[in-house]
Amino acid sequence: MHFVGGAPGLALQVLPTGGRTWILRVVISGKRRDMGLGGFPEVGLAQARVKATELRGQIRAGRDPIAEQQAARSALRAGALNAMTFRQASDSYIEVNRPSWTNPKHAAQWENTLEQYAHKTIGDLDVSHVSVAHVLKILEQPVGLEGKLWEVRTETASRLRGRMEKVMDWAKGRGHRSGDNPAAWKGNLEAMLPKATKLQNIKHHPAVSLIEIGTFMTELSKREGIASRALQFLILTAARSGEVRGMTWGEVDESSDTWIIPAERMKAKKEHRIPLSDVARDLLGSLPRFEGNDLVFPAPRGGKLSDMALTAVMRRMSRTEVPHGFRSTFRDWAAERTEYPRDLAEMALAHSISNAVEAAYRRGDMLEKRREMMKQWAQFTNQLSTETVTRGSGETT
Repeated sequence: MHFVGGAPGLALQVLPTGGRTWILRVVISGKRRDMGLGGFPEVGLAQARVKATELRGQIRAGRDPIAEQQAARSALRAGALNAMTFRQASDSYIEVNRPSWTNPKHAAQWENTLEQYAHKTIGDLDVSHVSVAHVLKILEQPVGLEGKLWEVRTETASRLRGRMEKVMDWAKGRGHRSGDNPAAWKGNLEAMLPKATKLQNIKHHPAVSLIEIGTFMTELSKREGIASRALQFLILTAARSGEVRGMTWGEVDESSDTWIIPAERMKAKKEHRIPLSDVARDLLGSLPRFEGNDLVFPAPRGGKLSDMALTAVMRRMSRTEVPHGFRSTFRDWAAERTEYPRDLAEMALAHSISNAVEAAYRRGDMLEKRREMMKQWAQFTNQLSTETVTRGSGETT
């Protein structure tokens, strides 16, 4: 240690290796401490004296520059450990939640939406640096010549916003960011963007009309193939495509002519019983059964029919409607051509009860009342003339 003067305690330390470094020897809180000021000749004598004078001034002011340096280095290391890009946060969130998503396509939808619209703007940005301005840039990005994403593809943009919000919440919970969520709607984006409900017209699933349903069913019954029979059964039961395509023979209670769909296969995660009309029961009776395969409507190679199989049947019939639209056709029939109460049709469609009080008091599923309704629906769909009105009591006019 060679003390050089010009600043109390400033010394040049010569290391055994021959290297030289500046040291400032000081007393902080009654303890002697040595502070490194940098190596020589990178830091010259004049520069070392200026640094030493500044540090001594900080100590006289009651500060501990050594502790401050250590805290700064610690914060830098912690920041490096917590650093995570938005893309990494998105991937982590998807992997964490993938096991809980019953639909395997859900993860792919998340990945595709974020990749297409968000990652090009904030994918490589530290998730802690994502701001409201970034989120708005994403939601208001131009879509060709159509306009802004939020305005012309509102449903997609709304889902994108919700997904970014969840990723940001996950990152905050894991300690990768702090502060408010820039993708939150309430108290945040709602003040900067028009409500989605004000922008988009509600688009219902295209459905075969009540006037055409009889003719459609007659033509459909003449077509061969498992997919055609599955579509017939879907119409007769007012069920969803996935429920029909995943149907097994074990779910059919032949003693009561009832199809019992387990909770894990239902959208609302609640067991649903569907009374089978004579027409639906006879359709099932006409189907072949395959050894080692319990599916009622198996694909040619033995697995489930694809989600496009039923749509393909309609396309071959030169129809532009979608299979899900038959649930709307059924609902229209119940409302316009019968006097069955609305709740009965909603139960047939396995819709959740939005009224919490009503849901708490309802115990049964009105199976036998729905059995008569499904019988009359089957009769309605299998007649060329659809001008009759069905009374709730079973009387027709």
